[in-house]
Amino acid sequence: MKDRSNAILALLTKHEKIEVAKLSEELGVSQVTIRKDLDKLMSMNLVIREHGYAMLNSPDDVAGRLAFHYEEKKKIAERAAELVGDGDTIMIESGSCCALLALALTETKKNVTIITNSAFIADYIRKKTDFQIILLGGIYQHDSQCMVGPMVRDGAANFNVKYFFVGADGFTARAGFTNKDQMRAQAVRDMAESAETVVVLTESSKLGAHGTVSMNLRGKKLTLITDQQASQEYLEILKEKGIDVVLA
Repeated sequence: MKDRSNAILALLTKHEKIEVAKLSEELGVSQVTIRKDLDKLMSMNLVIREHGYAMLNSPDDVAGRLAFHYEEKKKIAERAAELVGDGDTIMIESGSCCALLALALTETKKNVTIITNSAFIADYIRKKTDFQIILLGGIYQHDSQCMVGPMVRDGAANFNVKYFFVGADGFTARAGFTNKDQMRAQAVRDMAESAETVVVLTESSKLGAHGTVSMNLRGKKLTLITDQQASQEYLEILKEKGIDVVLA
């Protein structure tokens, strides 16, 4: 089921929309089996199904972005979860890799406290765990389903944690880690002030991609967890900048 689900997500990422009958043909299983697989993926908010077709969820929100490079993101999240111990308190910012990290923690850890500005993450794991979740207040962004603004800064200032986990939309040698939204970038900077180490979770395809706004995390201890496809060129650039890299 796991390998077939990954294959379905890969086909949907490639084609965006595909007939259930075509999925059945491509994967060599019955349409009944494919529908059961799709039901499972729908319960995870990764796909939607209509009129004999399947398609990825909207890429404009966190649930939709989960499906893109899902297997890579899951491995990154599982590797990040190894940094967290039972009883730890951590910060997690909004993003698809970060949501999968929160999910991985519910499956492997006990008594963790998660401080987050992500309403999506708080809801995503609420039925799966008895973790304590501290949701920072602020201005609610509908697409990213997270809080931004000065209230995030004020709330985060009350805490001191070892790890703050964040996502990224890009990385270049000049700008460092970037994302597409100025308010979210500021929220990352504000929350980072309360952490000893900022751990960036992102797929290797983002290395070299140009996000709009620099996170400006200079002066913070940084670790990147990414997948095995990271290019040697960018691994060298990251090393030169003093950023620890873990390949999942």
